[in-house]
Amino acid sequence: MSAHREAREAAGAPTTRAAGAGFLHHLYAATRETALVVALALVLSLVIKTWLLQAFFIPSGSMEDTLLEGDRVIVSKLVPDVVPVQRGDIVVFQDPDHWLPPTTAVDRGPLVNGLTDVLEYLGLLPSAAEDHLIKRVIGLPGDTVTCCDASGRLLVNGVAITEPYLKPDDVPSSMTFDITVPEGRVWVMGDHRSNSEDSRFHDPEGDGSQGSVPISDLTGRAVLRVWPLSRLGWLDRFADTFATVPNASAGSPRPVPTGQP
Repeated sequence: MSAHREAREAAGAPTTRAAGAGFLHHLYAATRETALVVALALVLSLVIKTWLLQAFFIPSGSMEDTLLEGDRVIVSKLVPDVVPVQRGDIVVFQDPDHWLPPTTAVDRGPLVNGLTDVLEYLGLLPSAAEDHLIKRVIGLPGDTVTCCDASGRLLVNGVAITEPYLKPDDVPSSMTFDITVPEGRVWVMGDHRSNSEDSRFHDPEGDGSQGSVPISDLTGRAVLRVWPLSRLGWLDRFADTFATVPNASAGSPRPVPTGQP
């Protein structure tokens, strides 16, 4: 090797090492920044899922045609702790007392099961929790809910309501009842009344004490249908339906149903 070649290689060695060190430094910095962004995104997703919004999967047809089996919805967790629950709200709630039959979770292997559980916990996948239900609030604490008047409509605090959200050709209820919603609870019914085992079916005393759902069991109000994209849209609580219903409080005298068509 000539003296000139040795001199050139000796002069270039520090430059090559410096270039390699610079590449590793940039790679480390980029990796660290990416990890930080991912970690912050996961924390933000967890915070949103815990206190603000959560996605849920619709497992049945009890809310047709408002919600179809397989739909995904976004639930606002501001209801009921920050925003009061209202008549007409579509709410997700924990099974209050064995409303749901026992189920066996699908085993997709430990890796997929674990990954699914983590993504659901972080709010990155819609919850497929099998101990939750989704129904529409018909009666608030203190309300009387009766089926039915001479025209077959529900009465809330003595006022007949027309329910545009019912599945076409469904009647408001094939079961008669006359209940008062206890304090701290709500009376819920599905929009597909002929295919919804709701408050009506879980009230053996017939007074609303067992069929009603504790407000403390509410996860939140469904506000947006996000999947499938062809059905993307806000979920209406149909405030006009209940606009003429007077307020009631638990323990107040029961209003006399009008019975007028």
